[in-house]
This record gives sequence, structure tokens and C-alpha cells, in this order.
Amino acid sequence: MEKDLKKQIEIIESGTEDILTKEELESRVKKAIIENKPLKVKLGLDPTAPDIHLGHAVVLNKLRQFQELGHKAILIIGDYTSRIGDPSGRSTLRPKLSEDVIEKNSKTYMEQAFKILIPEKTEVVKNSNWLHHLKFEDILNLTSRFTVARMLEREDFKKRYKSNTPIAIMEFLYPIMQAYDSVAIKADVELGGTDQKFNLLMGRELQKELGQEPQIAITMPILVGTDGVEKMSKSLGNYIGVYEQPGEIFGKIMSIPDNIIIDYFRLLTTVDYKDIEAMNIDMEKGVLNPSIAKRRLAKIIIERLYSEEEAIKAEEEFDLIFKKKEVPEKVEEYIIKQSDMADKKIGIVELLYNSGLVSSKSEARRLIVQGGIKVDDKKVSDPDKEFNLDDLNNKILKRGKRFFRKIIVKE
Repeated sequence: MEKDLKKQIEIIESGTEDILTKEELESRVKKAIIENKPLKVKLGLDPTAPDIHLGHAVVLNKLRQFQELGHKAILIIGDYTSRIGDPSGRSTLRPKLSEDVIEKNSKTYMEQAFKILIPEKTEVVKNSNWLHHLKFEDILNLTSRFTVARMLEREDFKKRYKSNTPIAIMEFLYPIMQAYDSVAIKADVELGGTDQKFNLLMGRELQKELGQEPQIAITMPILVGTDGVEKMSKSLGNYIGVYEQPGEIFGKIMSIPDNIIIDYFRLLTTVDYKDIEAMNIDMEKGVLNPSIAKRRLAKIIIERLYSEEEAIKAEEEFDLIFKKKEVPEKVEEYIIKQSDMADKKIGIVELLYNSGLVSSKSEARRLIVQGGIKVDDKKVSDPDKEFNLDDLNNKILKRGKRFFRKIIVKE
């Protein structure tokens, strides 16, 4: 039993930022082993956006580890808390989301989360199941357990209060609602990013107040984006999406700065910490080329999200593009119908935008001027360049080193 306990604690603690408290965690795990009763491990996700990226995967990976240790993963879809929106790190009130958007995002979240979690070992519940039925007197009872001074201990609220930036009373309710989620499912452990520490501790307090054994709060570090500087974020463009294609994921991981390779191994893989430390030492000594470590990292992540076969294909495709400087075997096609084009011509900016290689025409112009656009390996440097449709059929339109479209012209 002691050997099993030591192994579990070692796995659970790996990669974490903080555990409140470690003594309670060891005691709770020991009890679970003795009684053969799995811990209830909670992770709440607010579906405020349709996609998740590897930044979200950090806590999902930790929840997966708990599953593999035999504990019960409870994924709470915050369909009710999403109506307020988590104020963590916010300087303004979040815009309110409609029920339709929340429901649509929830479905997408589940599809992507189950690329990491074990579906049959995951209990998924919506917090509207209990929050929707609370009466006003219930809410008054909950709010009486906390003070305004306690709420203003929270860093984002404190900053907004000091700068005279409005804080809606509704925002104070968010951490209380998240705390009540822990009460509703009688959570033993709650996971979250470091920005969630206040909310997780609120759960501990409310459980104590209502006579439950307080949950252990485990926070995970915030994943730095592919730029190596800012927090991974879709809005900053430094993200790797869980639903991106294997080749795209491989290429993005190969582009990350060398100084964040070890953090990615610690936070996104289950590679033994001793192995990771050995890699770190070898890279510092110059024995291990960082690109070799990145290849290993990319394949591990793609294998987890897709399959070993897809990981191998992604590496082969990467080598084809970067070593042999060839076009991958499978390139997405962009079909142009001549009947839709009055003068049988198309400008390079329109071609890039319509084919989906850029998100805006201004981005297309910028990339052209910077020399990042080619047609059949011939650089296009004039944003006003036009092509005859007949000259484009079966040509390869290329953006940078990794993005391609095969142009097919039809009658």
C-alpha cells in the first residue's frame, strides 16, 4: 500500500504549481486506497469559446492522470456560470452569452476534451442542474458566508477597485457559484490554472461552512504560447489548437523557442520527470540537439490527440517540406469556377483570401510585401498582381513554409 501511495502522490504532484494542502492530499489518497473508493476529481470548464488549445490541455492532462490512477473524473460544464463569465484576469465585465451559443460551444468542448480524457471514465454534468434550482433565499444564505473584504483579496477585483473601475455585484457571485459546484458534487479535489486559485479556495471554504470535508485545490502553471513570451491565447495567435491537423501541430511545435521545450514536456506529456530532467541537462551541455527533443514532443502530443500513425505521417510531411523542400502529398484544394469570374482573371490578394490561406485581405497584402507568398515556388511581391485563370490550374499556392493550397480551375 505504501508503494502504491508513494507512486500516486509522485504522479499527482508532477508538473503542479501548488497543492493546498499536500498533507491533506496524501491523507485523502491513502484513505481512497484503503477503502478502495476513488476520489472525486473536479474540473470546471466554461464554454465561452468554441475551441480549446494546448493551454487548456494542461489541466485536462492532469485530470487524465487521475483517471489512469483509478479516480473519478467529473467534468463540470459551466453552462450556468458562463452566463456571468469568469472575471479572472478581467478588467471589465464579460459580454453575456446566449443559451444557444453556450450549448453549441459545450458540444465542441466535449468533442475536443475527449481527445485527452477517457470518455467512459468521465462523468460530465452541467452546473445548471443545481444552480438553476436555487431559490433567492438559498443565494442569500450562500452570500452571507463571504465578506466583501474577502472578495477584494482577489487580485483582479483589488486592481479594479483601486483604479475605480466598476465591479458588478454579479461578478462577486461567480466564485460563489463555482464554489457551490464543489458542494453539489462533494468534490475531493479540484483542478485549475494558477489564475483559478481564488475560486478553488472558495470551494474549500464553502464546503467547510456547509459541513463537508474541504476539497484539495491543485493549480497548474499557465502554458506559455508558441512565441515563448505570452500566455497561450487564440487572440494572440500563439496557440496550438487541439483540433488542428497533425501536420500543423508538428510544425508549430518545431517552431517554439528552445527555452520552453522542457515546460511543454512537463505540462503536456506524461514522460517521467527524471527523463525530462535528463533531457534538460543534455540540451544544456549541447549533447542533445533541441530539434530532436521537439520532434519527440510533437510526436507524443499528436499521438495523444490522434494516433501513432498520424504522428509518424506528420513528421514525414515536416521533413518533406523543410528538408527536401517539397510539397506534401495531401494538399487542400481550392476550386475556382471560371463561370464565376467575369474577366477570367483573379488578383493574388483575392486568391489568398478566398482560398483561406489568410484571414483578411490586409494580412494578404502584408505577407506579399514581406515576401511570404509563392505560386509554384515563384515569389509574388506585387499585391496588385493578377493571374489568368488558365495559368493557375494545378498550381500550388504557398504561404510561408507550411501552408499550401492546390488551385483547381473548372469550367
